[in-house]
Amino acid sequence: QVQLVESGGGLVQAGGSLSLSCTASVSGRAFSSYHMAWFRQAPGKEREFVLGISRGGGVVYADSVKGRFTASRDNAKSTVSLQMNSLKPEDTAVYYCAASTTVVLSRSTAQYAYWGQGTQVTVSS
Repeated sequence: QVQLVESGGGLVQAGGSLSLSCTASVSGRAFSSYHMAWFRQAPGKEREFVLGISRGGGVVYADSVKGRFTASRDNAKSTVSLQMNSLKPEDTAVYYCAASTTVVLSRSTAQYAYWGQGTQVTVSS
């Protein structure tokens, strides 16, 4: 079982940067056994894959954020970090952290059993 809490969202101008963090509280198994991901959901749109981080730290990015977003995990601190640079108005969304014990680097929301409550990111033009 794992509980996820996102933090770090806010309002930023286009071209700016924000850092998000996802902190996990785990029981029964180590944080390092979870594959992690970030998704986002804009108003009126479906939740979409942003990036996935494997247990070993390998990262796969959505094409829309490649080269602008960077993610990493710290298994000792049970955290996943997301650095977002060169933000665009179309990056505006609620950002969610997700965890899976089974499928690695999946782009499907159905493969993630655990979700945080989300944090709002708003990019103004």
